[in-house]
Amino acid sequence: MTGLPVEAVVDAASVREVLPVATVLGPAVLSYVSPEGFRPVAASSTVEQLPGHHPALRSLEKAAGHEDAAEASLDEITSPAFVVREHGKVVAAAGYQAWRRWTAHISVLTAPDVRGRGLARVTGSATVAHALAAGLLPQWRARRPASRRVAAAWGFEELGAQLSIEIA
Repeated sequence: MTGLPVEAVVDAASVREVLPVATVLGPAVLSYVSPEGFRPVAASSTVEQLPGHHPALRSLEKAAGHEDAAEASLDEITSPAFVVREHGKVVAAAGYQAWRRWTAHISVLTAPDVRGRGLARVTGSATVAHALAAGLLPQWRARRPASRRVAAAWGFEELGAQLSIEIA
């Protein structure tokens, strides 16, 4: 990849020209927020905490579908899950995976039938606040414009890009 211009290392087609790529994830934008830049979202719904391995999270993942559940990776969080319930069922959840040193990789998932109501912003805001209180640097990885808008609402700043590949 040494012959590629810097901007091309996050372009799947360019990387495929120089490496035997089996699968690609991304590209995605990487964003971060500091305690000073964080803009918490007022809770419009009651947010509760559940253990990250709680069965209700697996039910939400099933309702959201494999692709969205895989993107959110709630099954990998090491923090508590911050959830919103409707009629006893978890319809939105967020948490983070604490990575080496001081990074908290944020994960958010909302059931398809309740999207667009701000529940991702509410659960994610509680998650970001928890990570900051623990002295961690929250990280947001986004591919879709809607996901980037959620991060911007919390005060995240886009600082880089990522392309994940698996070599054939």
